Amino acid sequence: QLKKLNQAVSAAHTFFVANPQHLQMREDIEKYRRMSGVKADSFQDLEATPHWEAYETGVQHYDADEYLQAVARLEESLSEALSALEECRALCEGPWEDEDEEEKMQPGLYEAIAAHYIQVLKCRQQCVLEIATKPGRISATEDFIPSHLDLLQFAYSQVGNQTLAAECAASYLLFYPTDEPMLEKMKQYRTELGEDAAVTARQSIQHYVQRSLMEKKLIYYAVEHLGETFNDPDLWTPDELIPENLKEKYREDQEKQKQETLDVEEREKRGPLPFEGIAVTMDSQQMNGTQRVVFDRVLTESECKDLLRLTKAAGEAGDGYRARRSPHTPHERFEGLTVLKAMQLAQNGDVEWRDAKLLLQASEKSRQIIESYFTPGKKLHFSFTHLVCRTAIDGEQEGRMDLSHPVHADNCLLDPEGQECWKEPPAYVYRDYSGILYLNDDFQGGGLFFTEMDTVTVTAEVRPKCGRLVAFSSGKENPHGVWAVGRGRRCAIALWYTHSQEHAEQERVKAEELMEQRAAEQDKPDGDKHQGADRSSRSSSEPRAPGRAARPAEQRQKPGLDRKQHPKVLRARDEF
Repeated sequence: QLKKLNQAVSAAHTFFVANPQHLQMREDIEKYRRMSGVKADSFQDLEATPHWEAYETGVQHYDADEYLQAVARLEESLSEALSALEECRALCEGPWEDEDEEEKMQPGLYEAIAAHYIQVLKCRQQCVLEIATKPGRISATEDFIPSHLDLLQFAYSQVGNQTLAAECAASYLLFYPTDEPMLEKMKQYRTELGEDAAVTARQSIQHYVQRSLMEKKLIYYAVEHLGETFNDPDLWTPDELIPENLKEKYREDQEKQKQETLDVEEREKRGPLPFEGIAVTMDSQQMNGTQRVVFDRVLTESECKDLLRLTKAAGEAGDGYRARRSPHTPHERFEGLTVLKAMQLAQNGDVEWRDAKLLLQASEKSRQIIESYFTPGKKLHFSFTHLVCRTAIDGEQEGRMDLSHPVHADNCLLDPEGQECWKEPPAYVYRDYSGILYLNDDFQGGGLFFTEMDTVTVTAEVRPKCGRLVAFSSGKENPHGVWAVGRGRRCAIALWYTHSQEHAEQERVKAEELMEQRAAEQDKPDGDKHQGADRSSRSSSEPRAPGRAARPAEQRQKPGLDRKQHPKVLRARDEF
């Protein structure tokens, strides 16, 4: 507003780097790029630290096979990172400022000294997380220091400097001495340099590792004998350093992780799908990824038509975005309907009960299919269910370059530049699996596609059609987006699932209660039904739920009351 465009661009870019999923800021950035008078160098991250700026530039050069430039920037990043680490460690000294910790301090002099020193050691150990966390993020990049050495050894070998490549490989092996690929590389470098050539790790890395191991040893002693707690920030900590009583917990965590990353082909062997006639059209291998699958014939043509009839209510009285312009693109309208809203519309006589019931049944059928395929024996709960339609706006498709839904992951914040996906709010971190059940194909565009972490390299595409269900795990292994809908109206049921019962969809519980009330009312004698109809202004084909008219006036609850308690705008964000 002050016409200081270059400062505005820097502020916008800084925010966008930390919040790459923020759609409004994405549009603002594109608007600034098209403005005359905006300098290219204004797109700078004002919060960038020297080592992170150098690291990301180095990785970009590395990915582009520009190894000379990559070496220079990665060396700069490593040097700056180690310097930042020393500054952080220095700040761990001094009096402890946590009042709660002061209250827990031991009364004796020796005990107080020991307790303070342990806190200093733990603080120093956490410094590696401090430098490995990109500004604006909460989560740290794993193996930040070792990853520099891994990238550097390969880059040096590509530019023909085998001496420095061997030095970086030897330095990396200080962290992971049994890493077989790196040991093979070391053998290769020794052969090329000659057996007599002295290959040693860098002094700075030797000092870093030795000091860190000594500190860990002291901390783990305190954990074992003094009742302290410690969250080790490093993945490379030697197993023999960890006390026996903690090793069992680590083994359990590793087994859990291994179980979660089982290959789809192994899961397929556990049993057939729970419904006959359903076909697996594409599996993970055919889709060039992991935890991806496409099923066909989940719905019949007749069922698709019934659900499409229900979508008309989404444009007229639905929740979600009520036929407003999509939050993802100005070239489409978006309509959404939740299962609870569908039931309330049926209760009001605005839609057919059987159509609303079919929405519940189709989504439950999808849940059972996905559970049996990916997680047999482990319960999947609904996280959110949304009947959604995207409609191309006539006259606004010419020259269109955007997507119907930008590339994203469903339970983490995708960061293409950093090749990371940050599992932290505002992402729905509790989501485990996602699904899309398509209802039609009479439109142009609108296909689903999967990409690499760069959000650009497309690995697989899925063309919508009636009864087709695409399912995939919700994490960083499955970035996905939707091609622009260029003509017509694309409708589908969007489904998200979680293993966490505490995050189960509460609106669905209420919707099922309404359906049970409807079923109970249908079972009542005809006389009771007519009495119910007389008490209501509705036709006898849409009676009120049993017992509602008998409530005192102050206890009656209108179908829309629940919406006031749960604002629609909050649920609509689940589409992101």
